[in-house]
Amino acid sequence: MKDAVILSEGVFGTTYGKTANGLIRYSRRFNIKAVIDSRLVGKDAGEIINHKRSGIPVTSTMSEAFSRGGDTLVIGIASDGGVLPPEYRPYVRDALSSGKSVVNGLHEFISDDEEFRKIAARSGSEIIDVRKMFRDIRPQFTGRIMEVRSKRIAVLGTDSAVGKRTTAVKLMEHLLSMGRSAQMIGTGQTAWMQGFKHTVVLDAIVNDFVSGALEKVAVEAWDEERPDFMMLEGQGSVMHPAYPGSFEIIAALKPDAIILQHSPYREFYDGFPTFRIEPVEKYIRVLELLSGKKVIAIAMNSEGGDPSQFRETMEEYRERYGLPVFDPLGDLREAGEIITG
Repeated sequence: MKDAVILSEGVFGTTYGKTANGLIRYSRRFNIKAVIDSRLVGKDAGEIINHKRSGIPVTSTMSEAFSRGGDTLVIGIASDGGVLPPEYRPYVRDALSSGKSVVNGLHEFISDDEEFRKIAARSGSEIIDVRKMFRDIRPQFTGRIMEVRSKRIAVLGTDSAVGKRTTAVKLMEHLLSMGRSAQMIGTGQTAWMQGFKHTVVLDAIVNDFVSGALEKVAVEAWDEERPDFMMLEGQGSVMHPAYPGSFEIIAALKPDAIILQHSPYREFYDGFPTFRIEPVEKYIRVLELLSGKKVIAIAMNSEGGDPSQFRETMEEYRERYGLPVFDPLGDLREAGEIITG
């Protein structure tokens, strides 16, 4: 693993900082040494994200962050439109000038920026634009997904940036702790940054080849690992006005069951305050109709709510929908039993 610093200025711990948040929760590709966000200087990154200390400090400057070691700067923001915020440019410029590698998951390619390209050429720095790595792949869908005998569980959400990837990772880890073999099928840039081998970045691929790309990594996971379970990371939300994800995952990967990821405290789609989130029961009907499979549980995101009332909210949803409801950052025993049962 490479030692790295995450640039998450102004967004760490928010939905816009989901790349940084995810890397603090799990990373096999980078050993995170520090997070840059001047709002939260002096705090422990793990306490902000996981409510327990990680030993990863939040700093305000590049020099302080890299004083802990590291040769890579990871861009930790997921901005609207996938553009690099102007205020991030000095950080990238400084990193490249000092010979650091820069890893970028945004739609805007840093390696195409003339200023950054020239600096990197002088200093010998490497620029890794994650989405560019997947932009030109052209696999055809073959139907070999039907040869995959792993039980495939899709984590699909009622919104973007609602915790789908985190739930998939936590459930994969729980299955492994139960002595079952499990693999993550990643579908976004953060999953690649976290080091999941069987990953494609869906929104970087020409639409005609998305199904083929999904099938390819799932078949490879089966051929190489033969896991009991595959956790399928959802993207966007099937009725989201801007990011209508999920259908490609259902169509190409043929999940055996669906876990619905939901935040009960969100009224509108994240970043789109004029578009109200559709009711949970509508999501359940739509996903079951599209997949022909059952929604077997609801994974609950507690952000924005009163922690003292979260358990009560979970019970209300359990009674209302007649489904198991669990906190992916809490006790996963019931969820594990549902998946393996």
